[in-house]
Amino acid sequence: MGSSSIVEKKILILYFSYSHQTINLLQAMSQGMDDHPVKVLLQRIEPTIRLHFPIGTIPKTFWKMVCTLFRQRIPIKPLPELCFNRFDLVILAGPTWSYNPSGPILALFDRDGKQLFNDQVVLPLISCRGYWRIHWWGLKSLLSKCGATVPNVIVFSHPSKEPWRTVGVFLKLAGKVPERMSWINKHYHKYGHTRAQIAEAHNFGEQIAHVLVNDEDLANLDFKTGPALYSKM
Repeated sequence: MGSSSIVEKKILILYFSYSHQTINLLQAMSQGMDDHPVKVLLQRIEPTIRLHFPIGTIPKTFWKMVCTLFRQRIPIKPLPELCFNRFDLVILAGPTWSYNPSGPILALFDRDGKQLFNDQVVLPLISCRGYWRIHWWGLKSLLSKCGATVPNVIVFSHPSKEPWRTVGVFLKLAGKVPERMSWINKHYHKYGHTRAQIAEAHNFGEQIAHVLVNDEDLANLDFKTGPALYSKM
């Protein structure tokens, strides 16, 4: 009588996290994968220059938003050779910067995109204020040009409503504390993602690992999150 063996799946989680929001989600997601036969490599995309958070002043914050709107690149350190191996799944994660992928991720595509992503299955994870669609379309186009298969996307947006979300994030970047400002704190309670969203990320990790181990299709997973700002495209 023959016996079947489960082959361990390999996942690369490649990320840039500016204000720790992305890494908080990814740590929960990787924990959700722990009970499945998957091996996870969590690798940070590391800039060669120090990026300060918060930026510190309103003029500096405004100028940074202008630069990122025009897709400013931020130079990055070389990745470990292990990242260029074959994986069953690559999760590419990072924040939205002025409607675009962050500067370090754009620099990654310029330097390593085709070598990293050609013939790989890539699942993007976007952490954002709320305006993520242009980021997603641009990221999907970059991955397709590199020869990747992109079956789905995960989007976590900050939970406050507009316009308070945009104002609150801008003030936070400028070094202010909007949660304590009387004119906004009734509408803007917290910067970043909630505990409920962290729990969602854990659940998504479980789902992703289950699908990989059972050779199912990631496109069938429903990654609706938080304030339901994501609609499958």
